[in-house]
Amino acid sequence: MSAYSNAVKDYIERYQREKGDSSGLVDTHELAAWAYENGLHKPNAKTIIDAIAADIAQVFREEYRTDRHGRRYRAKHATTKKVGNKTLSLWADLDDPNAPHEHFQRSFAQRRLQIVGDCFQLKTDADVYNDQRQPETPVQIVLDFSYDVEELQLRNNKRAA
Repeated sequence: MSAYSNAVKDYIERYQREKGDSSGLVDTHELAAWAYENGLHKPNAKTIIDAIAADIAQVFREEYRTDRHGRRYRAKHATTKKVGNKTLSLWADLDDPNAPHEHFQRSFAQRRLQIVGDCFQLKTDADVYNDQRQPETPVQIVLDFSYDVEELQLRNNKRAA
């Protein structure tokens, strides 16, 4: 764990002690405001640029359009690319004829891997929860999304018709 992560963990513990909240819930925005106001977290130029870039990426993620068949689709797609010791996030518009096909192939493959990783972690978390808590009704995680996707497609087709 990095020194930065350790410092953040330390002030999270201090925040929880000072707030005296035993609910077990933490609002990260409230925590961030508290850390900033108490001089525990001082943003530098890179942090500010990263925050602005994250805001721009969020705007890209939220841009949807509807095609001629009535299908709602995400307009902008990202890939990550390692250049030296930096990881770049490169975005392209699905409707931009100059955006290379390979970009979208890579973007879709990367998003699929993210979904698989999320599913793996969700299953692991649920398994650990069930093992530790031994609930009367264990949390079951179904990872076959075939019917869910089919149902959404049918619903979308009805809307488009």
